[in-house]
Amino acid sequence: MTIDIGGRLRHIRMAHNLSQRELAKRTGVTNSTISLIESNATNPSVGALKRILDGIPIGLSEFFAFEPDRPKKAFYQAQELVEIGKGGISYRQVGDNLFGRNLQILKECYQPGTDTGKVPLVHDGEEGGIVLSGRLEVTVGDERKILGPGDAYYFESRRPHRFRCVGPHPCEVISACTPPTF
Repeated sequence: MTIDIGGRLRHIRMAHNLSQRELAKRTGVTNSTISLIESNATNPSVGALKRILDGIPIGLSEFFAFEPDRPKKAFYQAQELVEIGKGGISYRQVGDNLFGRNLQILKECYQPGTDTGKVPLVHDGEEGGIVLSGRLEVTVGDERKILGPGDAYYFESRRPHRFRCVGPHPCEVISACTPPTF
């Protein structure tokens, strides 16, 4: 059984009304390290995790024993989607808490010329999406394709990938990722 340390840490930090920055100040661990742990991009040593948890404060045994209630809500109004993006890309997530969930669903909006960065994304899982409007250049490994309304993509997320809005109009996409590692 794999434990979602990052999701668990994010959930507990947010339940204690702490920002990543505030937790970093309290613990002496950098904000970027906490961000990497919460996105499961790195696994902390036991010592580092204990130092972070002391800043909340919560003990290691309480941290690993914690099991949140799974959200029971089934329907979401447009205004209830949670913005998790920044800059020229909007990522509006279905549900505010994905801890313990197996699927992440996003409504994405890329402004003209925006992209996910020069460094390709790589993470565990699978992802797919359907372009609703605009044009989206999707690069997966050595393959590159420009997708328009109604076109779709689906691939293993361990393959390096990148997204870029091409053309003069914003691009809207509905996407899903499993597990929710974005």
